[in-house]
Amino acid sequence: MLIYLHGFNSSPGSHKAQVLKRYMEERDLGDQYCCPALPHEPKRAIAVVEAEIAKHPRDAITLIGSSLGGFYSTYLAERHDLRAILINPAVCPHEDLRAYLGVQRNLHTGRQYELTEEHLRQWEKLYLPTVRPQRYLLLVETGDEVLDYRAAVEKYEGARQIVIEGGDHSLASFPEHIPLILDFAGLARA
Repeated sequence: MLIYLHGFNSSPGSHKAQVLKRYMEERDLGDQYCCPALPHEPKRAIAVVEAEIAKHPRDAITLIGSSLGGFYSTYLAERHDLRAILINPAVCPHEDLRAYLGVQRNLHTGRQYELTEEHLRQWEKLYLPTVRPQRYLLLVETGDEVLDYRAAVEKYEGARQIVIEGGDHSLASFPEHIPLILDFAGLARA
């Protein structure tokens, strides 16, 4: 089971989530993919994913997280002993998202909410200073205009890392990495 965790102000309707879903469905792997809608509150987002994790055998689960979803994937992978694929992950959202305090709008649903200091405190509680790198595949592009890719490269030192020159925060090269993603997750089919 591949559980996709979308990023900040995103949804299961995000481009990467939809590309991956279609790719898996075209290969009769659609029943091994899910992308829950994550609430903007960190505690609730974690609870949603943990409920999904509880539905499947742990050794069959791989998390895949983009941006803030990568941060959540890290926390959950360490907590539940899971593999995780990280796409331009947020490393310290409790610091990096401070500049966004105030009214936010989900890019896909249009739903508004206020990003508060409480969000930052909850993210800080989820922050893990160290990780077991062998459980991760890191995909970053050096042209990420939102997050400094070097922070992820440093945090996940020792993990399998794919660093692509150029690109952007959306990981423009995402579709070409899907076979590697499925292989890492143990879902590749001939």
